[in-house]
Amino acid sequence: MKTLNDFNFKDKKALIRVDFNVPLDENFNVTDATRIVSAKPTIIKVLEDGGSCILMSHLGRPKGVQDEFSLKHIVAKVSEVLGIEVKFVSECVGAKAEAAAADLQPGEVLLLENLRFRAEETAGDKDFAGQLAKLGDIYVNDAFGTAHRAHASTTIVAQFFPEDKCFGSLLAQEIESIDKVMKTGEKPVLAILGGAKVSSKITIIENILDKVDHLIIGGGMAFTFVKAQGGKIGNSICEDDKMDLALDILKQAKEKNVQVHIPVDTIAADAFSNDANTQEVDIDAIPDGWEGVDAGPKSRKQFHDVVMQCKTILWNGPLGVFEMESFAQGTIELGNSIAEATRNGAFSLVGGGDSVAAVKQFGFEDKVSYVSTGGGAMLESLEGIVLPGIAAIQE
Repeated sequence: MKTLNDFNFKDKKALIRVDFNVPLDENFNVTDATRIVSAKPTIIKVLEDGGSCILMSHLGRPKGVQDEFSLKHIVAKVSEVLGIEVKFVSECVGAKAEAAAADLQPGEVLLLENLRFRAEETAGDKDFAGQLAKLGDIYVNDAFGTAHRAHASTTIVAQFFPEDKCFGSLLAQEIESIDKVMKTGEKPVLAILGGAKVSSKITIIENILDKVDHLIIGGGMAFTFVKAQGGKIGNSICEDDKMDLALDILKQAKEKNVQVHIPVDTIAADAFSNDANTQEVDIDAIPDGWEGVDAGPKSRKQFHDVVMQCKTILWNGPLGVFEMESFAQGTIELGNSIAEATRNGAFSLVGGGDSVAAVKQFGFEDKVSYVSTGGGAMLESLEGIVLPGIAAIQE
C-alpha cells in the first residue's frame, strides 16, 4: 500500500482528491468542518516537505454550474482549518486551472472549482481525467467517502500516474481500520448491526459471518428476526418478506459458531412520538397497537457484557430511534459500553451514517478508536467489495 510516507513532495505539486462535500447553511457557512479537518494531515505533510497542493473535490449534486454548489463558499473555512490563505480557481480543468496550477509556489494550496460542474466527472471520462492529471506531479487520493465511485477524479485519473500515486493519511487509516475488523483484528471480534432494515445489511451480514465471533442485531431490523421466530411484535417495523432470510442467517451463524445476540426486551411506545406513552416489555410479546422503539434494560445489560469480552468491535447502526430523546438510551448505553471496552484496550470502529451521527451527538467521537468518514464506501468495504478508488492506487 503506497502512502504519503513513500514520497518526498519537495518542489512537487500534489494533486489531491479530498472529500470537501460539507454541509452549508443558507448563508453558505460550513456547519460541520469534520471532512476538512480530516484532510489536514495529508495537506500539511506535503507542505512541510516543501511541496504545494492542488485540491479537488465535489460538493452536492449540482445540475451543471450552480452557484450554491461552488467551492468558493468554503475557501475561508479551508483557509482557517489549514492556517494558510488558500487560493481558488473558478474552473477545475482548462487554461485557467492550468495557469493557476503552474503559478503555484511551494507551500501554497489551490482549491479547484466543484468537479461535478462537469458531467465528465461522474461519467469517469478519460479525457477529463487526463486534463486533471496535467495539473500535478503526484496523485494522492484522500477521499474515502467517494472511493466507491469510479469517477474521473477518484479512479480514472490514477491511470495517468503509474508510479506517482498514493493514499493520503485519511484513506490509509480507513483501509487499516476496516482491515483490523475484517482481517487482522484480535479476537473475539464483535459486529453490532442496527438500523431499520435487514435488507440494507444482508450482504454485510453474509460477508462478516466468517470473520466475527459475536453478532449483535439491534434497532428496527431485530423485529424481523423476532417475528420470524414466532414472536409477537405489535406494530413494530418489520420486513415480512425477509423473515425466511433472517432464519437462514441464524442457521448460517450457528454453523459458523457465531453467537448472535438479539434484544430480549424493548421500550414499546403507543405512537411514533417523543411524547408517546411507553412501557418495558419482552421483545416477543409486544401488545397490539404498540411498537418497539429502543432496546430495553435487560438487552442493554446483555449487550454490555458481550461488548466487554470482545477485543475488536465494529458498530454500524443505532439500537433505537435515538433522534428522539425518549428513545436514545439504548444507543447511549451501547456507546458507553464501547467507550469502556476501548479504554480497556479493545479496537473499536464506528461507521455508517446513523451510528456516526449518534457518536457525534452523544460525544463518543474521542472515546472510540476510529470513526469512519465514508458511509456508502464503508458499507461496501464490509460487504467485501474492492472499492474502485482504492484499487486504482493499488494497481
